[in-house]
Amino acid sequence: MASNIYLVRQRISRLGQRMSSFQLNLNPLKEPLGFIKVLEWIASIFAFATCGGFKGKTEIQVTCSKPNETKTITAAFGYPFRLNEASFQGYPHANVCDVNWNNYVLIGDYSSSAQFYVTFAVFVFLYCLAALLLYVGYTNLYRDSRKLPMIDFVVTLVATFLWLVSTSAWAKALTDIKIATGHGIVKELQPCSPQEVTCSFVSVTSMGSLNVSVV
Repeated sequence: MASNIYLVRQRISRLGQRMSSFQLNLNPLKEPLGFIKVLEWIASIFAFATCGGFKGKTEIQVTCSKPNETKTITAAFGYPFRLNEASFQGYPHANVCDVNWNNYVLIGDYSSSAQFYVTFAVFVFLYCLAALLLYVGYTNLYRDSRKLPMIDFVVTLVATFLWLVSTSAWAKALTDIKIATGHGIVKELQPCSPQEVTCSFVSVTSMGSLNVSVV
């Protein structure tokens, strides 16, 4: 019993010595083990930066016969893409053609897919950062251990699967967002149906950065 306790203490002592001996070694970055982690780290930054920082707007031109005027109304939207909370605004007032446009919003709530994607991208960013620190700072500890490479392998497999799932969900949500903020919104707006009010789609903010987040 005493000998077993002694062996455990020795192992813990050796592990502590290895953990405390930080030695910078950049060679793992030249190997697939570290190089792929660097690519994943960069990809995760693009993912949450391009998606989480997006802000856009869609504009519609409204023309009414009484009074005879033409004005532009705008609905601003962005991450986490709760479009059903993005109401239209008329400038300088919300009332255009005797319609209070604040009562009308875009269609759809895509916050679950967007937040899942961004949250997982942040997780991948932190995981890759920790893995790279282990590779370049504690190379001997990683290579001498039997459990660390296996744990790293399992976490990488799980992360790859969840990355595919979250990206697929976000890609589908992005397609729906483009539809919900594009030309089709004119048909969905109730005030645009009477003959006295004519609505025409003007523009929507380019979503190139969101396309980058999916790629």
